[in-house]
Amino acid sequence: MLQQVKEFEKYLISEEKSKATITKYTHDVISFIQWLDGRQINKAAVQEYKQWLENEYAAKSVNSILSSLNSFFEWSNLSECRVKSLKIQKNTFIEPNRELTKEEYETLLKTAYEQGKTRLYLVMQTICATGIRVSELAFITVEAVKSGVARIKCKGKTRVIFIPDKLCSMLMRYINKNGIKGGSVFITRRGMPLNRSNIWAEMKRLCDKAGVLASKVFPHNLRHLFGKTYYAIYQDIVRLADILGHTSINTTRIYTAESGEIHRKRIQKLGLIRDYFLHNTT
Repeated sequence: MLQQVKEFEKYLISEEKSKATITKYTHDVISFIQWLDGRQINKAAVQEYKQWLENEYAAKSVNSILSSLNSFFEWSNLSECRVKSLKIQKNTFIEPNRELTKEEYETLLKTAYEQGKTRLYLVMQTICATGIRVSELAFITVEAVKSGVARIKCKGKTRVIFIPDKLCSMLMRYINKNGIKGGSVFITRRGMPLNRSNIWAEMKRLCDKAGVLASKVFPHNLRHLFGKTYYAIYQDIVRLADILGHTSINTTRIYTAESGEIHRKRIQKLGLIRDYFLHNTT
């Protein structure tokens, strides 16, 4: 079965899927095979696994895993094993315990700087100031910093990202200090580009010292803060979609959602409540 997973991986590569997608799909398929524990793959087993996932993970995560498995089933001529995604009611508002504010972001930066975590300090600012995905950080190269322009290749598309002048200056100081001659700016000790797990782990360790809720501290929230801040200033969702690399504006709308508290205040300002009981003393 594991040999079949390797063949599936080759197929994904031939389809020019991103490295992150290939890693996730193969990981999800292997996890399913391990859960089967030698049992045959059939619709009943997949439905049972789906039920198990519902008890273990959030609905969005379950659907992400099912998407990986359905792709595998389609490739391996097991289309009859495909299962439907869970129906999720769209959340109109941002959950307060997951929304990273600008003030909290600045607290994270200050803490990283004071802790001597220079690389993390610059990584967070690079993601938040450009709106790139964490998986696209490898495209922030020495050459890109020198020109102030990064060309991001993701999901079969290429888009141009401008790096703010102030950030370029900070990155050049980091590049010169660390003797980085070319290629990706943010690398491990072995010279490999930082990946999602590296950055995630560093940010989680930082949140305790910064006094920011761990549920708010993850790389994608920096991209979200960029999108929210850009939209608040310019109100241009079409341009924001281009910057973020979204094919559909519906995806970008997530970044324009307001907090429940802001909506509550707006509702209270409508002036549609009259309390006549207050004036009735009888």
